Amino acid sequence: MSHDRDYLKTDSDPISRLRQEGLMLHMKGAGYAFAFCTVTLIIVLICMWIGRNLLDEQSQEADDPTPWSSLQISDDVGLI
Repeated sequence: MSHDRDYLKTDSDPISRLRQEGLMLHMKGAGYAFAFCTVTLIIVLICMWIGRNLLDEQSQEADDPTPWSSLQISDDVGLI
C-alpha cells in the first residue's frame, strides 16, 4: 500500500526512513532559521539605510536624548 505522503519511498526499511525523516526535519529547521535570520538582517539594514539617508544632518549629530546616556560611574566606591 502506497501512502500519499511517502516522499522518501522507504516503506520497507524503518531505520532508513527514520534517518531520512530526521535529516529532512533538520533541513527544514535550518531553512526556517535561515529565513528568520535573513529577514532580521534585512530589517536592520533598512533601519540603517533610513538613519543614514533619510534623516537630516542635525538629527544624526545630535546628542542622545535619554538622561541615562551620560551617566558616569565613579571608581571610588568603597567596598567593605
